[in-house]
Amino acid sequence: MPIIVTMNPGPGTRVDAAAISELAQRCAGESFCGAVRVEAEHGLIHASAHGFADRAHEIGNDLDTRFATASATKGCTALVVMRLIELGTLSLSTTMRSVLGPDLAHLDDEITVHHLLSHRSGIGEFCPELHERSDGAGVRQCAIESPRAIVALLADVPMRSELNTEFRYNNAGYVLLALIAERTTGVPIDALIERFVLAPAQMTRTGMLAYDALPGDAAIGYLDRHGLTTNVHHVPNRGVGDGGLFTTVADTTRFWLALERGAIVGERSLALMTTPHGATARGTPYGYGFWLHPRSDALQLEGYDAGISFRSVHQPSTRITWTVASNWTDGAWELADQLDHLIPTSASNPPDPTIRRTGPNS
Repeated sequence: MPIIVTMNPGPGTRVDAAAISELAQRCAGESFCGAVRVEAEHGLIHASAHGFADRAHEIGNDLDTRFATASATKGCTALVVMRLIELGTLSLSTTMRSVLGPDLAHLDDEITVHHLLSHRSGIGEFCPELHERSDGAGVRQCAIESPRAIVALLADVPMRSELNTEFRYNNAGYVLLALIAERTTGVPIDALIERFVLAPAQMTRTGMLAYDALPGDAAIGYLDRHGLTTNVHHVPNRGVGDGGLFTTVADTTRFWLALERGAIVGERSLALMTTPHGATARGTPYGYGFWLHPRSDALQLEGYDAGISFRSVHQPSTRITWTVASNWTDGAWELADQLDHLIPTSASNPPDPTIRRTGPNS
């Protein structure tokens, strides 16, 4: 049975709670498996959980289920880097070469933290994009448990464009950012995310989990709408900077509110992160770790990989926040795309399908 909570959105809120509830139940009857949460300035509007977290044992998703977020993790990696910049450990002009030394010597020596954050480094990928993968690609990934393991996979991957000539979404760049953060601090990336992001935001239900040892409150990722085949052989076993965080829909709201009130990084850093540094071919801007709305102040985190689909949107000016998390590959998109139109946060911006087709841990 689905778990559903629907509240009065409060005066002045242009959100139809009944319509959202009806939409979530309809999508659950068709393809949605996961959790959704919608909030406005006056509090919770709708929260519901649908389908199974564990299909084999028929354990249902609930509002406290932890879901994998794939590339939504990039927002947290970017925040760690910006916090290290605030502390003087790094700068946007710090070169990758100055930290990595002789590792990956075939990559451009002038690649900086800015280029990696903004997807303008020109480096290649360590694994094919999700819609281009063969079975063998997953075998290379599933044993990965730290950013340094990616170095060997990138050793023979050439630059795919010249430095700073184009915006091209890149997972490897965020793994290298995690590696840079680890080498300059001596602290693993999961601990840095805990220290600089999760703890200040009081996200007690969020963290890096190992796919081969998931706790009972984490949703198992499934490749298809039906069936028992999981994603354990298709993703890195632990997060490496470009993906890997598990969270709840409620903790995701805590993240956005902490970011907005300055609990994670300062105002100047946030302004840099929410300034467009590139855009997709469809015109969707990207900052540092966040997708941006082209005509409003709405911010978006999105993740897509085998057994994972996740989207969360927050607009500071309207104080509307919504999150859709699913534990099968394409489970979130019908509901998320409909919410994009139903909720005024981003209703004027048609969903950009190129965002979700952006590779492993995207």
